[in-house]
Formats: sequence, C-alpha cells, structure tokens
Amino acid sequence: MASHVTFSLRCSSASSLSETPLFVPKSHSFKNPTLLPTLKPNTNNPIKLSFSTSRWLRRRRMDSVTMNSHMATEEKSISEDRMLVFVPPHPLIKHWISVLRNEQTPCPIFRNAMAELGRLLMYEASRDWLPTVTGEIQSPMGIASVEFIDPREPVAIVPILRAGLALAEHASTILPATKTYHLGISRDEETLLPTTYLNKLPDKFPEGSRVFVVDPMLATGGTIVAALDLLKERGIDNKQMKVISALAAPPALQKLSEKFPGLHVFTGIIDPTVNEKGIIIPGLGEAGDRSYGT
Repeated sequence: MASHVTFSLRCSSASSLSETPLFVPKSHSFKNPTLLPTLKPNTNNPIKLSFSTSRWLRRRRMDSVTMNSHMATEEKSISEDRMLVFVPPHPLIKHWISVLRNEQTPCPIFRNAMAELGRLLMYEASRDWLPTVTGEIQSPMGIASVEFIDPREPVAIVPILRAGLALAEHASTILPATKTYHLGISRDEETLLPTTYLNKLPDKFPEGSRVFVVDPMLATGGTIVAALDLLKERGIDNKQMKVISALAAPPALQKLSEKFPGLHVFTGIIDPTVNEKGIIIPGLGEAGDRSYGT
C-alpha cells in the first residue's frame, strides 16, 4: 500500500497504512469470548467486576516507572487527546477487503464478506475494552480460576442503515452480550448532507455503556458525525464509542478528529481520495446496493 495519510489529523500517523498507529501494540494477548456459566465464588477472592488488561499494557506500566516523567506525561496527554485510527494488519482483513473491491463479486458473497470483515474488526476493537467477572469454577480435573466477559453489561451495536447491517451481522458471534439499536441516516446526493429517517436509540444510555458504531464507508464524514452527535446527546462520550468501518477516506477522518478527540476508529483500509459525488476512490462501490442487490 503506497498511499499515506498526509492531511493534518489529531490521530497518530503511520508510515504505512498496513501498520497500526502510534500507541497501538501489534500483538496482544487474546481471550476467546464465551457464555458465562454458573461461577463458584472464591471466598478469598470474591467475584468482582473488573477490566481485563493485556500483558502489553501491564508491561508498559512497569516500564514507565523508569521513564522520564516528562516523556510519560507527554505521551499520556497525546494518546488521550488524539483520535486514533487502527488499520489491523491481518491477512484475513486484507482478503475480505479484496473480495469487496472486486466488481465481479456477486451479492451473496459480497454481503458475507462484509459480515466477516465486521467480525474481525470488532474482534480487534474489543481488546482491553470489555468488562469481565472473575471467580472459580469446577473443571473436569479440579478447581480453576476463571475470567469471563460480564453479560450484565452488553455492548451496544449501532449499525447505520442499511449497509451497516451487513457489517454488523456477525456481532453476536464475537461478543457474548449485545444490544442492537438501528439508526437510519441517508445522504442527499446533491448536497451530501445527512438526514436521519430512523432513530431507535434510547433516550439515555446507561452510565459506562460501550458502543460500536458500524458504518461501512467513511467518505465525507457527514453521516458518521451525525450518528456520533446523536450518541453524545444521549450520554456517550468519545472514549465510550468506537467506529467500525470497512473503508475510510481522509475527509471523514479529518472531521472526526476535529470533533471527537479520543475516539478510536477501526477500519479495513484507508483509501486516498473522495470524488465530487462523495464516493471513495478506488473504494468498493455502493455498499448497500451491493449487499442487498437493490
């Protein structure tokens, strides 16, 4: 990939779009989500709500003790204030992007490719972000200390209709507990301005909610900005939501970085340009039409 993000963003720049940006480790410890069975409380270490932290983060904290305090403070400030754009360098993500780009890909395969890409991106985005419960459980061979995703705090999935439905289709297969709130936003073909025609968001989200906003194409940025504004009106701050997209382009990332510092965006690839009609180039065409054949 030869293109680079050359515009001014409040997100970390990467020398290559196939790499993850600054402050994002290339490898993490993985935990497979599963259903939560009945847990046996540990009287010495009772079941509690906690947040899983990767070995990378724990090692980073220990290493920071020896770092110059000025450098540590500066890095913390930058990482908290900037929007971060993640382009996971996984070969399966590249594969499904390639399937989506192919103009010969038939509708059912296109929709399946979109769903598989969404599953991978949500897997990447959910690292170190999900609440967990810990305790003890009886295995066939003895007592084991365990950690599960807490089903009492479901992740909210907000697909932007209609193409967002395809990208979010497999959310329930990767996340043990989810709630889906549909949001319909159309874009005027002449002015490129967004209009909300369906809003199934709650009046107020519970405190501490985590939200995946799923929009396959981040082109001009009008639609995704309108969606995030609606979430903020309902009590969600920038660090409580993550954007999942198949493709992104500089104009949309520019708008997001200006309005939502601290936001995390996970995308399959960043394309270099948007044409006068607001379509990503080279892109993959109209994601909704190609997903549903209409």
